[in-house]
Amino acid sequence: MTATPLREASSVILLRRAQPAGFEVLLLRRRKGASFMASAFVFPGGGADANEDARTCAARELFEEAGVLLAKDTGGDIETLADGQIMSVDGLRKKVLGGMDATAVLAASGLGWWTDVLAPWSHWITPSIEPKRFSARFFVCELPSGQDPSFDDIETVEQTWVTPKDAIARAGELALPPPQLRTMWELAEHPTIERVLAAAKQRADEPFPILPRLKQFTTGDKGVTLLLPWDPAYVDGASGDSAPLNYQPAWARGPSRFVLEDRTWKHVSAPGSTNAG
Repeated sequence: MTATPLREASSVILLRRAQPAGFEVLLLRRRKGASFMASAFVFPGGGADANEDARTCAARELFEEAGVLLAKDTGGDIETLADGQIMSVDGLRKKVLGGMDATAVLAASGLGWWTDVLAPWSHWITPSIEPKRFSARFFVCELPSGQDPSFDDIETVEQTWVTPKDAIARAGELALPPPQLRTMWELAEHPTIERVLAAAKQRADEPFPILPRLKQFTTGDKGVTLLLPWDPAYVDGASGDSAPLNYQPAWARGPSRFVLEDRTWKHVSAPGSTNAG
């Protein structure tokens, strides 16, 4: 059976500082009738437009879905918006949601995308057995000063800020898909936004894609199981295309599979695994 073609996509892991310390992550709930990840809480993101690079796609989707604008003044070297420009963000967003080209809307206001602030975090590929597939680049950045997100009430219908540890504890309630659950596990290792961004720089040196494979076990694991490339059972016997790692990068550690139980994905280690977490 021929695998469904991949569509390029991008997502933004948006962070804000928490009090008295630490940080929170923005999650948006997709609408119930969505064709992909319906009703799940996800990071802002979506498919790329024609001839759109990954970072521009990420910035545009963040603006459309969450109302957060990563832009700079094209008339100078200013890389953050002035107060008056922040006040006009809602008006610009309405034009974009109404069907106007986002880049053109910004240009007409003397603005351009500020994509340098987006740090690569991971690259997820939808399993080849799925009917709708994406090659999704995940970027991380901090919420710009003076801006607050708001869901678009079109593709997304609710929003919440959560710490990584709280998100993991509420994985069932939030209906977290595997990429979001894994990302929260990774973010929970870092106490500050600065540490997250430092980790992103290190991860950029080992940009291996993550292509999960499906395996149905008859004993042991319950239900459907997705294997990640560093799982000991990844290569043999699972369904769908594979993307084995040339070597094991530093970030490919800890839990290596997802098990679906009672409609909730759980991020677990392979039985007997010695892969450090």
